[in-house]
Amino acid sequence: MSESAPPRDAVRIGLVSVSDRASTGVYEDKGIPALRDWLGRALLNPIDWQTRLIPDDEATISATLCELVDVARCDLVLTTGGTGPAPRDVTPEATLAIATKVMPGFGEQMRRISLSFVPTAILSRQVAVIRDQALVINLPGQPKAIAETLEGMRDATPPVPGIFAAVPYCIDLIGGPYLETDDAVCKVFRPKSAIRTPLSS
Repeated sequence: MSESAPPRDAVRIGLVSVSDRASTGVYEDKGIPALRDWLGRALLNPIDWQTRLIPDDEATISATLCELVDVARCDLVLTTGGTGPAPRDVTPEATLAIATKVMPGFGEQMRRISLSFVPTAILSRQVAVIRDQALVINLPGQPKAIAETLEGMRDATPPVPGIFAAVPYCIDLIGGPYLETDDAVCKVFRPKSAIRTPLSS
């Protein structure tokens, strides 16, 4: 007789929207709702959300990322906005400033996906880093682009995986919780030796 599967690991996720105008109420922030919508559909784990809406200020961004990782103890932090070439776009610089390790493959894959839709994707400067036991990733500012880069292009020939396919295993490797996803939204990749199987008797 098989036992019920063990409860899924809880995960604490920080969501940071970087925008001068949204942070002062000039217009409604759409970045955090887009991130919550996609992650809420993709992840099967219980999620503790930590959200921050802040201006395009390098010191503020770095301090917010440090607070989410060092104090709030987030396992994953996703930012949206501030990754272009404009003078106020400083999210990548603020992210690199708090890094323990840099993970360039995430930015490379995001640009590869976005270039399938717009040639201006070469202007994006998203980066991803590890800080201690947390993964921090910059995402685009537009909700449609957020979903595209996370999910990839499953209908393309050949299919192009989104960046989130690699996120759970990366978090495994840095000592975080075991993330599980709905394959209909995002099928993750792990080596067979890293796949957790339900308990049975």
